[in-house]
Amino acid sequence: MENDLKCLLRLWLQWDKNEKTLQTIAALEQSGNLEELRDRLGSRMEFGTAGLRAPMGAGFSRINDLTIIQTTQGFARYLEQQCPDLRQKGVVIGFDARADPPSGGNSLRFAKIAAVVFLSQGIPVFLFSKITPTPFVPYTILHHKLSAGIMITASHNPKQDNGYKAYWGNGAQIIPPHDGGIARSIEQNLEPWAESWDEGLAETSPLCKDIYDEIYRDYFRDLQKLCFYREVNTKASLRFVHTSVHGVGHVFVQSAFAVFGLDLPAAVPEQCDPDPEFPTVIYPNPEEGKGVLTLSMRLADKKDARVILANDPDADRLAIAERQETGDWRVFTGNETGALLGWWSFECWRKGAGAATAAHLPDVYMLASTVSSKILSAIASQEGFKFEETLTGFKWMGNRAHELMDKGKIVLFAFEEAIGFMCGTTVLDKDGVSAAAVAAEMAVFLAAQKVTLAQQLQNIYDKYGHHVSQTSYFICRDPATITRLFNRLRSFNGTAASYPQCCGGLDILHVRDLTTGYDSSKPDGKAILPSSSSSQMITFTFSNGCVATMRTSGTEPKIKYYTELCAAPGHNDPIGLSKELTRVVDDIIKEFFEPEKNGLIWRSSV
Repeated sequence: MENDLKCLLRLWLQWDKNEKTLQTIAALEQSGNLEELRDRLGSRMEFGTAGLRAPMGAGFSRINDLTIIQTTQGFARYLEQQCPDLRQKGVVIGFDARADPPSGGNSLRFAKIAAVVFLSQGIPVFLFSKITPTPFVPYTILHHKLSAGIMITASHNPKQDNGYKAYWGNGAQIIPPHDGGIARSIEQNLEPWAESWDEGLAETSPLCKDIYDEIYRDYFRDLQKLCFYREVNTKASLRFVHTSVHGVGHVFVQSAFAVFGLDLPAAVPEQCDPDPEFPTVIYPNPEEGKGVLTLSMRLADKKDARVILANDPDADRLAIAERQETGDWRVFTGNETGALLGWWSFECWRKGAGAATAAHLPDVYMLASTVSSKILSAIASQEGFKFEETLTGFKWMGNRAHELMDKGKIVLFAFEEAIGFMCGTTVLDKDGVSAAAVAAEMAVFLAAQKVTLAQQLQNIYDKYGHHVSQTSYFICRDPATITRLFNRLRSFNGTAASYPQCCGGLDILHVRDLTTGYDSSKPDGKAILPSSSSSQMITFTFSNGCVATMRTSGTEPKIKYYTELCAAPGHNDPIGLSKELTRVVDDIIKEFFEPEKNGLIWRSSV
């Protein structure tokens, strides 16, 4: 056994106090399984802008008691440096229903362990006593003006995973420079403090308070601000089905419907109770489409419900499906739902603002990530409000929304194509609970006018221009292959910075590389959006107007691609537009991805 691995093994056996994970590593040592030891101990999870996400189990590369303690010790020390009033304000910690019986790990246990670290240092903790949606954590931060928050969840990842999602005092997910500062602080505080293993503190400390009932009450009270047609809702005949995909969302979406005066949606019985095994789905991610919604569609057909609403396991995302006149189900993409909710948000704001609409328009904003549809930009250009794009992820939109609010601006809506939606600014993060209620009210309002969601989407495109998009991904578990693929695009002609000039017969007009900070469309060649060498992301703009982005996922072994082709208002050939985009996508896959050569596995998205 090499010296480095011996040292890591010694530290694990010295530091870990959890009998199950301690014995797992000890057994691997006794059996001489160096490969498994190296996998578990040889690398450490990296703390990034999304915090941590990894499989549960023993080892420095996994989520477990020890790595939760190490991460929280670093986070606590960093907060002490950055927040002088930390011990007056405190932090909030929430958790979902994930569990790993073999290692004894589960989200509740990890939340309590994280709470103990803060409590041992005299830092107050608001600890939820029950599972909650992820949005409850950022909501609580703003509601109580706290210093930070943590949500223990792996969202829609496979069942063996868990995660540690960190929020700053502005209620948004952490971004640079705080992510780097926390990562360095973790490295400086790896050895567990003696008090960090005192599990009883979470039960006995007067600094630890259960905030579940209060936040449940206040969140749904504030949710009423997003309800504009309660009288219409109470008379609605439109029926809904909801699934929480074995996650936390059932109780909260039922409450959201009640707040809006809507009849409660029928819940998929096999999926409404939390179950960390996710027994009815391969992937607990409604973004995957009909495969995840099979039981929902079956129930909706039985109940004569026309609309399905689906949350991911931590209820921060929302998928929508609608039965068409043919009887088939249409699952809306994140971009299509973003178009609908963006249009609806503006219509509701205009109704609420009344005669003052025109005066306030210059201060009204909507946001979307750079890989999402530009439909909000098209709506903004006609209606007079402002649109901004940010880097991928709600961490960027949440922080930008906070900056705009500080300047007295009104942020109505933000979305990302990965079915994440922020309606209003009570929560500066994606929120599948509020989005479900808002979407239901929109569907009810349209139904009262005998308009379906699909028809309204067509109306939006007719007025603001058709926006056709295709988004999917490849599975690639080899980091070296990913690096080689993207570096090839940066030296396509055999020399540095020689990006492709054409693809499938179309010229490439512009290239933006947010890994290197290059943008050929700018006079100085420098990208405006922030760049990061730790992730891969290249965008190509084609001569026919198509925009295509390729990027890696920060939490999964995926290479994602996002493409969109837009037409001017009045364009009446959406089928032709879609066919043209398909041709471009096929050429991109063939020429840029080279799937067979690189061993990539294509997966279909909605």
